[in-house]
Amino acid sequence: MEDQSVKEKILNGAGELFVKYGVRSISMDDIARHLSVSKKTLYQHFADKEDLVTQASEAHINHSKEQYQNLTDKAENAIDELAKISIYMRKEMVNMNPALLFDLKKYHPIAWGAWLDHKNNFIRESVVRNIKQGIREGYFRPEINPDVMAAVRIEQIAIAFDDRLFPNDRFQLAEVQLQIFDHFVYGLCTEKGKQLYLNYKEANLQSSTINIL
Repeated sequence: MEDQSVKEKILNGAGELFVKYGVRSISMDDIARHLSVSKKTLYQHFADKEDLVTQASEAHINHSKEQYQNLTDKAENAIDELAKISIYMRKEMVNMNPALLFDLKKYHPIAWGAWLDHKNNFIRESVVRNIKQGIREGYFRPEINPDVMAAVRIEQIAIAFDDRLFPNDRFQLAEVQLQIFDHFVYGLCTEKGKQLYLNYKEANLQSSTINIL
């Protein structure tokens, strides 16, 4: 049990560093210093940095799945689910380094593959399900093709990380993601859906029980 808690501490601490600074710029020495543990302790639990990056990525993906499932379970309808996702996205991405996905793609193929699988399966299926639900509820336009829009949405997520389109010195990742997300949602909505989305967003921003930072 003790070994497992140490491993979880390493995964959590390394994940925090990777998210904030990117993967390439963080060494095993940096992780050891950040966690106040020896490098020997790191290598007792992980074969090398590649192994740590892979497991930290998988842990982050699993955590995201749990959070999204929790949001879905608590949502009153398809619009409420999207409003809750908007709040969650701001919290998750406010301190995220846009270099994260680039580093995974270029230097860590196993972790990158796990992200692609998550994006192309879990996220895509979640978007398709949400759109179909919203159409049934009358909040999304009935002529929308859920599969087409799901493909658009998962590519939008990656676009926000592209520093050729959104240079770090001019744009904040969280703001770019939320602008793109709102544009996507409004494109789905009927007039009834747009108004409900605005109502949910306003209520969430005013609520003292929701901490978006």
